[in-house]
Amino acid sequence: MQYRPLGRSGLQVSELCLGTMTFHGGTGMWKNIGQLGQSDADEIVKTAFDGGINFFDTANVYSEGGSEEILGQSLKNLGLNRHEVVIASKGFGRMHEGPNGRGASRYHIIDACKASLKRLGVDHIDLYQLHGFDFDTPIDEQMEALDILVKHGHVRYVGVSNWAGWQLAKAQGHAERRGTAPIRTIQSYYSLAGRDVEREVLPAAKAEGVGMLCWSPLAGGYLSGKYTGNDSEAEGRRAEFDFPPIDKDKADGIVGVMQDIASAKGASVPQIALAWLLSRDGVSSVIVGAKKVSQLQDNLGAADVELSEDDLTKLDEASALPSAYPQWMFQTQSNRTE
Repeated sequence: MQYRPLGRSGLQVSELCLGTMTFHGGTGMWKNIGQLGQSDADEIVKTAFDGGINFFDTANVYSEGGSEEILGQSLKNLGLNRHEVVIASKGFGRMHEGPNGRGASRYHIIDACKASLKRLGVDHIDLYQLHGFDFDTPIDEQMEALDILVKHGHVRYVGVSNWAGWQLAKAQGHAERRGTAPIRTIQSYYSLAGRDVEREVLPAAKAEGVGMLCWSPLAGGYLSGKYTGNDSEAEGRRAEFDFPPIDKDKADGIVGVMQDIASAKGASVPQIALAWLLSRDGVSSVIVGAKKVSQLQDNLGAADVELSEDDLTKLDEASALPSAYPQWMFQTQSNRTE
């Protein structure tokens, strides 16, 4: 396992991060994503830590707070020293009824963070992220709310998730002008089957010194190689919760290339998907989730997979984004081909 800076900061995090959305289960969509109880979660966390992972990501909306509670208890049950782990959580989603039960207002975010601290059983969160962009709250208020949490010692670093490139650049500009806590990370959907962030989000993040945290690197399990087309009989998360949306015909072609590379290297198909992301410039960490220890152990093996230039070329060609404006004009005017 290698360690990388968390964006433009001195904090070192493992290149693979354990996502805990499978913890607890709850009801509705969370029940479909995962239902790991405390003992199973303890085993997953131990496997991750023993494999070199020091970075753990959760959110208050995961199982209505259940994921945070289980993660916090796992760290205690395993006797892990607080200074050996980096805990990330998120706030924004609805946690109670009423007009102020969600969002990124100062009113909601400060209360949401304090509630997360209580559920996790810690005195600070290392990385606190806005889980979405609040179109009803001015960017300056969103940034100032995060800054208050840092100044009060509740949070060490701040980040965002599911933001557009222009939103990130505008918020970072505000932080620079006002001297508030800068954004260190952006957590976005990024996979071989979903490279949309390469149009605007990733370039903005790199320009602003913001590290990319990749969620759903296997495209909701589709890049595991278990699925093809509209196979409704396949087992796993995609059969129960078909998200994130992908072009399945294109994804099938990508999986075919991945299978050839995996076979030649004696690796698994998921390991190729993760190794490709780890090769991308600007990525701070790739978030992996698991329902089984064996699944996590396989994911950990991605850290040892080395892709050749030929491998990367084949994967890039199979998964390339269609040309779009203004990117094709940038390339035309600058004679750039990348």
